[in-house]
This record gives sequence, C-alpha cells and structure tokens, in this order.
Amino acid sequence: QVQLVESGGGLVQSGGSLRLSCVASRKIFSFNAMGYYRQAPGKQRELVAGITSGGAFTNYADSVKGRFTISRDIAENTLYLQMNSLKPEDTAVYYCHMRIIKDDYWGQGTQVTVSS
Repeated sequence: QVQLVESGGGLVQSGGSLRLSCVASRKIFSFNAMGYYRQAPGKQRELVAGITSGGAFTNYADSVKGRFTISRDIAENTLYLQMNSLKPEDTAVYYCHMRIIKDDYWGQGTQVTVSS
C-alpha cells in the first residue's frame, strides 16, 4: 500500500505564490506517472500538471502554463508543485496522484484559496 501525504496549501492573495509538497511512502522512481489535480466546488477534478518519474517530460493545463512548475526530488520521494502568480480561479482542493502500472494513489488533498 502506498501513502501520499500532502502539505503546503493555504490562503494567499491574488498574485502570490505557494508550493505544494507530496511525500510518497515508497521510492517515486517506481511510479509510471505523477501529477497534481485540482477540484473546485461544483466542478470536475482536472489535471493541473504531470511529470514522468524520470523527470524528462512534463505537461500542464493551459490555464496554468507559465505560472506553475511541477518537479520531483527522487532522494526525498517528494513531488512538488510551485504555483506563482496565483489567481482567484486557482482556488480548489489540490490532490497529488501517482500511478504504478494500473494502480492509482491519491493524496488526502490540500486546500488552496486565492483571494482577490
């Protein structure tokens, strides 16, 4: 069983920054894919950013390109999401996600609230 523990959410003013962290209970190089999703009230969960375990490839939702950066630290078994120039529409619960073959694992979610 894999556990993902998230941290780093909070309340920030528009234009501010936050960094989310997601610590895995096993070596992250074993995962096929890693990423962050978010879910705002009344909306479906959406992919925000993804990264391969080797770190060579990343992808971002159009709405966050140029503002968010996903990265990982192999030694610390940690996935990061650096969020800059935050907007009120970025307000959501953010979930980290990791996949090994067909098994999906989710973090507990962390609330990000951006005030205008």
